[in-house]
Amino acid sequence: MFLFDEGLQLVSTRQLDDQSYQQFRTFLEQQCGIVLGDNKQYLVKSRLAPLMSKFDVTSLSDLVNRTLKPTERQLRAAVIDAMTTNETLWFRDEYPFKLLQERLLPELAEKKSSVKIWSAASSSGQEPYSIAMSVLEYQQKNPGKLTGGAQIIGTDISETMLEHCKYGHYDGLALARGLSAKRKQQFFEPGDNGMLKIKDNVKRMVSFRHLNLLSSYSLLGRFDIVFCRNVLIYFSPEIKRRIITQIHGVLNPKGYLFLGASESLSGLSQDFDMIRCNPGIIYQKK
Repeated sequence: MFLFDEGLQLVSTRQLDDQSYQQFRTFLEQQCGIVLGDNKQYLVKSRLAPLMSKFDVTSLSDLVNRTLKPTERQLRAAVIDAMTTNETLWFRDEYPFKLLQERLLPELAEKKSSVKIWSAASSSGQEPYSIAMSVLEYQQKNPGKLTGGAQIIGTDISETMLEHCKYGHYDGLALARGLSAKRKQQFFEPGDNGMLKIKDNVKRMVSFRHLNLLSSYSLLGRFDIVFCRNVLIYFSPEIKRRIITQIHGVLNPKGYLFLGASESLSGLSQDFDMIRCNPGIIYQKK
């Protein structure tokens, strides 16, 4: 009987009542634009349950209620980290990086000696580092082009992920996801604790900054290319339009925007020309 009651108590502490869930939905949308559906309690539970012991909270509802308090800055940051951290991989979907090497970089290299590229949701660093590797491969195949290299900025809302990006060390599981043996040998070297680390010539090209996509982008400067992939799917149409408008504002004339394979600008903006490629789509600032 004791064990049965203990089990019930454990389950109940990890339940999220409807009122707390609705309040948390509002909080998350206001803080970072993410829209949770009506029946995503399981996602909140799986992401936030590990924080209960860390912050000495006895139930998930109590954790959510504490999160709503503006004074709980450390807890709020941890909750946002937990809810926004997503898995990623190297050279995701392949075609954006092929288009970058074979179409966009050659076009830009005819006009300038360096390029500036923004990875708007860098997660654990795979996308911005994949961009850097793509630029280096283009330079190796085209001596004398883009002699000024590339300035790549990776941003993310998660401070935890940004620290991981800056550290630049990856274990075997992370390296197995989308990274060829050739690129692993060319761009990585032995690191700490059996991991491999990004080589300095790749790392020097990329800088990382904390950024909430709901805030201003003006301090980032202007870009030739923006990668904002697999991000818009989490936002409401209103927030999507706001983000796209701001991206348009930081793109150089005729600059390019990459979205995720399941994302589009349909109904969001008329300020870009859609260019169909084979495969994939890119958007060019009008």
